Amino acid sequence: MKGSLVIVAFFIAGIVIGVLHLLPEASGIGNVSYVTLCALIFLVGFMIGNDANIFKKFRRLNRLYMLLPIMTIVGTLAGCSIATLMLPHRSLSECLAVGSGMGYYSLSSVLITQSKGAALGTVALLANIVREVITLLGAPLMVKWFGPLSPISVGGATTMDTTLPIITSTCGKDFVIVSIFHGFIVDFSVPLLVTTFCEL
Repeated sequence: MKGSLVIVAFFIAGIVIGVLHLLPEASGIGNVSYVTLCALIFLVGFMIGNDANIFKKFRRLNRLYMLLPIMTIVGTLAGCSIATLMLPHRSLSECLAVGSGMGYYSLSSVLITQSKGAALGTVALLANIVREVITLLGAPLMVKWFGPLSPISVGGATTMDTTLPIITSTCGKDFVIVSIFHGFIVDFSVPLLVTTFCEL
């Protein structure tokens, strides 16, 4: 929760500084964002590759739990398609691009901003932060009402990092590997899905 609030605080600070023109206008900011994005993707890959046991743990996972990331992706895209009906000023591809962030706001917002502009990139940033915050705050109720897989699905790509502690405490240690596997697969899908829908 604290990490999400820090991100939101930096975002608001950036808006205020931009509106008040407190910093000189940077024409090369897009290049800086792209380099930062590449570094972020490299670090995620390094973190996964650095854990020698992660793939062994995945192989021991129940086959039914392996379907959870697919269902999360399908359910998210279906929800975004329905949302298009209530957002006539946005195309289906734009709604799907925003939803494809799956909670991975740092990656999806940069990709969408570069492809579709700052306005939709901001929507993606806020939508994906909200998804993470809902998971952090609502996990206990989700487990109570819908079962232990629900906060994992709602968490999207965040279930292997930022929302893992709350999922562990509310769902139990038996679901830690499920959560990491889910986050790993959904995380991997984000750049593929976002770039695909941005190009449509």
